[in-house]
Amino acid sequence: MSSATRTLVSPATLARPRGKVLYWTVFGSVLVLFTLAFLFPVYWMVTGAAKSPDEVAQTPPTLVPEHWHTSAFTDAWDLMQLPQHLWNTLVQAAGAWAFQLVFCTAAAYALSKLRPAFGKVILGGILATLMVPAQALVVPKYLTVADLPFLHTSLLNDPLAIWLPAVANAFNLYLLKRFFDQIPRDVLEAAEIDGAGKLRILWSIVLPISRPVLGVVSIFALVAVWQDFLWPLMVFSDTDKQPISVALVQLSQNIQLTVLIAAMVIASIPMVALFLLFQRHIIAGISAGSTKG
Repeated sequence: MSSATRTLVSPATLARPRGKVLYWTVFGSVLVLFTLAFLFPVYWMVTGAAKSPDEVAQTPPTLVPEHWHTSAFTDAWDLMQLPQHLWNTLVQAAGAWAFQLVFCTAAAYALSKLRPAFGKVILGGILATLMVPAQALVVPKYLTVADLPFLHTSLLNDPLAIWLPAVANAFNLYLLKRFFDQIPRDVLEAAEIDGAGKLRILWSIVLPISRPVLGVVSIFALVAVWQDFLWPLMVFSDTDKQPISVALVQLSQNIQLTVLIAAMVIASIPMVALFLLFQRHIIAGISAGSTKG
């Protein structure tokens, strides 16, 4: 039997009835355990919002609400001003996504295909920032946006304070560069022979080919801003401009626990819906960067 067909359980064992039963029992048990581990917290959050305040605090807790209540969702929508904070989050996430897509794509294309002088040194310096803890960069970033160099203006309480730092994403840049590296150079040289310039090649050839990885970068960019808490908390002192992640904490005082849980459920819906809509594109983009050709 060749090494390409070797598995943890041999085909001969799987061919026996006892081996099949044992295999599918173990496989099914592991699948159920992993499913429960990932989905049970979501179920617990949704059912917690549907319980009464007394039932949420009850010990031992109930797995299924005795009586389903939906008033917590309407109260959370109104009392915690969720539409405004969701809109703030959408604006911040959309801007960060647009900035990353433009500048990270341009930088990755330059490093991959234009081959600038000291390109490897520049790429190495960019990737070195991945080794720096994010918390260590908070103070320099804050001092920068509080007094923007050369312009000497403050970006506090401004969406630009989210958009501009989001551009410096070394992981997304490297992901794009690795994908661009796999595009055959013959295709680009053929376009150059036809008279296409560098920007035309990027727009008409590279970007259409790169739709899978652009989808993955888009998801990463949106999720990073949507779930960020520390940085928006520092740059948005104005409550009316805070994103949903910060507003849930700032407005949680004197709010019933069920209302707060309902607000968390509502805040989670956009990202869950985004993943369900584009999960095939996410998987395609990740697998596209794993093979050469």
